[in-house]
Amino acid sequence: MFVALKKQEQFRDEKMVKAAVVDSPRMFCDLYCLKPAQFQKVHAHEDADKIYVVQRGRPTLIIGEQEKVLEAGELAYAAPGVPHGVRNDTDEEAICLVFMTPRP
Repeated sequence: MFVALKKQEQFRDEKMVKAAVVDSPRMFCDLYCLKPAQFQKVHAHEDADKIYVVQRGRPTLIIGEQEKVLEAGELAYAAPGVPHGVRNDTDEEAICLVFMTPRP
């Protein structure tokens, strides 16, 4: 399987878009597309690992009690049970490639 990520990008005015890239019984990979002021609510998965890889923009990643603005090529990892989320505090679009295993 080969995927052109650029073709998966989708943005909506009302909320962040989670565009499915790869979906299997064991894991998923989504493209999170955030317009300015959009966010993913902080939450946790008790039995799953999650990785956010910034593709474009400068989103703020929340992992546990820490918050950090990341740039393209940087990633954040949330271990099982650790609260996590992402928000776009900038005036530009932001995109993260997100992996999670096992599937919830």
